[in-house]
Amino acid sequence: MRRARSTTRKRFPTASAALSGLTRLPALAALFALTVVLGLLAPAGVQAAESPRALATGLHISDGRLLEGNGNDFVMRGVNHAHTWYPGETQSLADVKALGANTVRVVLSDGHRWTKNSPEDVAAVIGQCKANRLICVLEVHDTTGYGEEAAAGTLDHAADYWIGLKDVLAGQEDYVIVNIGNEPWGNTAPEGWTDPTVAAVKKLRNAGFQHTIMVDAPNWGQDWQGVMRANARTVYDADPTGNLIFSIHMYSVFDTAAEITDYLNAFVSAGLPLLIGEFGGPADQWGDPDEDTMMAAAEQLDLGYLAWSWSGNTDPILDLAIDFDPTRLSSWGQRIFNGVNGIAQTAEEATVFGGGNPGDTQAPTAPGAPVASAVSATSATLTWGAATDNVGVSGYDVVRISGGTEATVAASTTNTATLTGLTAGTAYTFAVYARDAAGNRSARSATVNVTTDEDGGTPGAACSVGYRVVGQWPGGFQGEITLRNTGTAPVSGWTLAFAFADGQTVSNMWGGTPTQTGGTVSVAAVSYTSAVPVGGTVTVGFIATKGATNTAPAAFTLNGTACSTA
Repeated sequence: MRRARSTTRKRFPTASAALSGLTRLPALAALFALTVVLGLLAPAGVQAAESPRALATGLHISDGRLLEGNGNDFVMRGVNHAHTWYPGETQSLADVKALGANTVRVVLSDGHRWTKNSPEDVAAVIGQCKANRLICVLEVHDTTGYGEEAAAGTLDHAADYWIGLKDVLAGQEDYVIVNIGNEPWGNTAPEGWTDPTVAAVKKLRNAGFQHTIMVDAPNWGQDWQGVMRANARTVYDADPTGNLIFSIHMYSVFDTAAEITDYLNAFVSAGLPLLIGEFGGPADQWGDPDEDTMMAAAEQLDLGYLAWSWSGNTDPILDLAIDFDPTRLSSWGQRIFNGVNGIAQTAEEATVFGGGNPGDTQAPTAPGAPVASAVSATSATLTWGAATDNVGVSGYDVVRISGGTEATVAASTTNTATLTGLTAGTAYTFAVYARDAAGNRSARSATVNVTTDEDGGTPGAACSVGYRVVGQWPGGFQGEITLRNTGTAPVSGWTLAFAFADGQTVSNMWGGTPTQTGGTVSVAAVSYTSAVPVGGTVTVGFIATKGATNTAPAAFTLNGTACSTA
């Protein structure tokens, strides 16, 4: 069931009414208006961060950066996984690793609100993270929205839970970060966040914890009133080890580039460690987060990010994988794992697993000249000769060259990549770089020229469409369309058409670009949904207005050919 609230769109199982957050919708205008003052809320006592006062044996903070025990800079690139609600989906850790992640944030419960995760279960999770060469961020979710959510627990209760796990966590400082409590304050009197946060940090340190500790912001994690930003120095200085990192959650409050870059840069300028511990991208009735800026800014500033979430959301708009299936990434999942500044392109495995060498300064050799195949109107496949490296090649970056500039358009862990979202009848020039686990980059390969076909897509493709209403409220609803390629050839570029019978009007959409005339809707693919392999699916979500009746469309066509409906 969707956990509705006015400033974040994360979903998780709850007994609350599905539309409980709608009671706060009249306050949204004020909420979003207040976000414009975020840039005026500077951290109190801004000064350069000190070096750690008592270095942890493993992951630790130094000069505002998260480092491994050997001093190697570690930038988290990964996802959140709802383990406490889906304890049987442990294969998910291997799946997110296979897609390139170096970190997973694991949802646990301290027993206040959901079923308590036992020491044995937590030990098994840590073991699975290590087996899959993932840094493990463990978080207690029961604290979510305290002060506004009646069912939420306190940070003090969460701290007691961690102390009860001390025997499990001791010795895991190289591999585990302790996130005391998820979004531990709602929108009611968020200034109350600071003292309990300080007290919880001190309680864990007094109990002997040497792990890096992570603390989440108030305002359901989004800090739109600037409380964490203003008090971060106070909280950081309360940790006698200095091994503390702040986590901002970015959803619909962060819908402009200025808001995002201003917030992240405020912490970097202050020398205070920060990551984006959760974020979303798909638009809904609360707004349209600017995930492209979040990811680009995180990459530019070398800050970590952890996307919400792998799978199992009761309203699956933010499912990265459909039904926990890594072969069925949603458009949101494709964006996170395979898009520009995504996980495949930017993640580097922690060196504690032997995946890198901070002393390695030798770059890989240049890849062989790329060769183009399967060129269509909107996509092309490139293949190139593998590079070599003294330690090992970890991946490749494909760049488009235009005049004297180049831009990364794809990343791959193998010596082939399929480029999608290209423009029909257009000439392109591409080249490839190789990189190793230490971040060394090769010289550029020779170039290849590719001209896409003139036609507009794959005509006559066989298809099926699933349509469903995810949720509705007076005057509006959220819908989802799943398009499956049931033909014998890949679909490259598509337009999906259908008609509403009851005056429904699409107001925003993700996964496609809508054009509506009367009740007739035409949806054009966007870059990350353009290619649909044989047997593959893409998902389009949308928000629309409605009247008293909300009849589903009766028929769909793909590039002019009728689709079956499921």
